[in-house]
Amino acid sequence: MSCGIHYLASVFMAVTPNFVCGFPGNVSSVLFHNSSASSIEDIWTLWTSTENYIVVQLENGEIWELDQCSRSKREVSLDLAYEYKGNKSVFPCSDGFLYDDTKWKSTVVTQWDLVCDREWLAKLIQPTFMLGVLIGAVIFGDIADRLGRQRVIWFTSAGQFVFGIAVAFTFDYYGFVIVRFLLAMVSSGYLVVAFVYVTEFVGIKARTWASMHVHAFFAMGIMIVALVGFFVRTWWVYQIFLTIATLPFVLCCWMLPETPFWLLSEERYEDAQKVIDTMARWNKVSTSCKVSELCSVQQDDLARTGDNDTSSTKKHTILDLFCNWQIARRTITVWLIWFTGSLGYYVFSLSSVSLGGNEYLNLFLIGAVELPCYIIACLAMDRLGRRNTLIPFLILSALICVLIMFIPQDFNILIILANMAGKFSIGVAFGLIYLYTAELYPTVVRSLAVGSGSMMCRVGSVVAPFCVYLRSVWIFMPLLLVGIMALLSGILTIMLPETLGKPLTNTLVEATEMGRNKKSCSEKTPPAHSGAALEKDRGCLVKKELGLTNKAAAKWLFPILITI
Repeated sequence: MSCGIHYLASVFMAVTPNFVCGFPGNVSSVLFHNSSASSIEDIWTLWTSTENYIVVQLENGEIWELDQCSRSKREVSLDLAYEYKGNKSVFPCSDGFLYDDTKWKSTVVTQWDLVCDREWLAKLIQPTFMLGVLIGAVIFGDIADRLGRQRVIWFTSAGQFVFGIAVAFTFDYYGFVIVRFLLAMVSSGYLVVAFVYVTEFVGIKARTWASMHVHAFFAMGIMIVALVGFFVRTWWVYQIFLTIATLPFVLCCWMLPETPFWLLSEERYEDAQKVIDTMARWNKVSTSCKVSELCSVQQDDLARTGDNDTSSTKKHTILDLFCNWQIARRTITVWLIWFTGSLGYYVFSLSSVSLGGNEYLNLFLIGAVELPCYIIACLAMDRLGRRNTLIPFLILSALICVLIMFIPQDFNILIILANMAGKFSIGVAFGLIYLYTAELYPTVVRSLAVGSGSMMCRVGSVVAPFCVYLRSVWIFMPLLLVGIMALLSGILTIMLPETLGKPLTNTLVEATEMGRNKKSCSEKTPPAHSGAALEKDRGCLVKKELGLTNKAAAKWLFPILITI
C-alpha cells in the first residue's frame, strides 16, 4: 500500500494549473472577452484555452495584455477594451506568474514556476522517479539475495518514511528531484523484496491469494492518494499526510523474521529451524520439519555430484539469469511479459482519460477497478494454473486492441468500455507475472529475477507516453504496438513451465530441470530432497547439458537483447 501511495503521489503534486504572466502594479479592473471583474481570481472560471489572454488596467492607468508566457503593454491607453489593434510593447514575465488556486493552493509547479521555458523541468519529475524505480529494483533485488530479505525490508521501509517526509521539506527544485529519486529507489526495492518475502513465506496452497493481496493493496494505495488529494490541496502538506499513512507498515516490518528459504541457501540451518518451529506453533502443527535431516542427505548428494550451486560462497549476478539456454529463454520471455504488461497498462490508462469528470473520482476508480481483476486472476491461477491463465489474457488483450480499431469513432461509450476491458485483461496478466516470476526462479536469484523483471516493467512505463505520441502518425498505432507485443508474449509463454502446486526451487539446477521434459529422465522420481532424486536430476542435466557457461551465455545473449 505504501508503494502505491508513493508511486502515484506526483499525479496531484505536479499539477500545472491555469496561469498568466504577472503585472507590475495594483490592478483596478480586469477584462476577459465580454466579462469584467475586479480581480483575476474571478476570471479563472471562464478560462478555456491556453491561447486566451487577460486584459488588466492598473491603478496608474496602464493597460496590459497578459498571456501565459509573455505580457504586452498598450502604447495608447484609451478605454478598456478586449480587442486592441494599436502598438504594443512586449515584455518577459519578470514579475513572476499568477496561478489559478481554486483547485490547488500550491503545487511544485507553482512553488518554483516550472512553466514556459522551465516547463521541461516539470516534465522531468515523473521520468526521474521512474528511473529511480528502475535502478532500485535491480540494486535492492541483488542486495536481498546477498544480505537477506529481512534487512532490506527494514532499510527500505524506513527509507520510504524518511525520504517521504524529506520531500516535503526540500527548498529548491533540484533537491526535490534528488530526494524523490532516492525515495523511488527504496520504494521499488521495498515492493520487489516484500513480494519475494511473501512468496517465500507462504505455503503452496495460499501463495496465489497472498501474492495477489500485494497487488490489491497497491491499488488501495492509489485510492488513498485520490482521497488525500481531494482533502489536502497544498503539495507539501499533501506529501506529509501520504507519508504518515505509511508509518504503520514501517513499524510492522521490524517484527518480521528472515525467510527459511534464504537461511537454508546461506546454510544457516539453526536459524532456519527456529523460524520453522515458530511457523509450526502458529499453524498448530505438532511435529515440524527437521532441517538437519533434510539437509544432511542433500549435502551428501551435492558433495558427491560436485554441485556448488547452493554454496554460500558463490555470489550470484544477473548473468546467472542466462546460465544456460533453458534459463536464458525463460528470462527473455519473462522480461518481455513484464515490459508488455506495463506498456499495455499505461497505454490503456492514458486512453481512458476521455472519461472526463472529477479527476479525484477518476483516480479512485482506476485503483478500484483493479481489485476485481486480481480476484479473477486468483481464481484462474488456482484452477487453471499460472501459464494457462497468462496465455489467454495476453491474447485477449491483443484481440481487444484489434477490436477497438474497428469501432467507429462516434461510438464513444463503446470505445471507453473496450479500453477498460483491455486494461482489465492486461491487468490480470500484469498482476500474475510477479508471482509467476518468483516461482520460475530459485532462491539464490529469486529477488534478482523479480527485480530485473520490475526493471523491464519500468522501461515499459517510460516508453508508454512516447508510444501514445505515435497517435499523430496513425491514431491506432499505440494499440497496434501493444497488440503485437501482447500476442508475441502470449505465444512465447507457451514454452514456460507450469508452477502450480510445485514447491519453490532452491538451486539453478532444480530450476532448469523444472523446465525440461521429464518423461525420460524424471518420471517416477523419488521425493525431491532424497539422494536418489538429486542423483537422477543431476544425471538428466548431464545428458541434456547445453554446454553454455555464464560468460558464454552473456557473450551471445546480450548483443541479441541490446538489438531487441
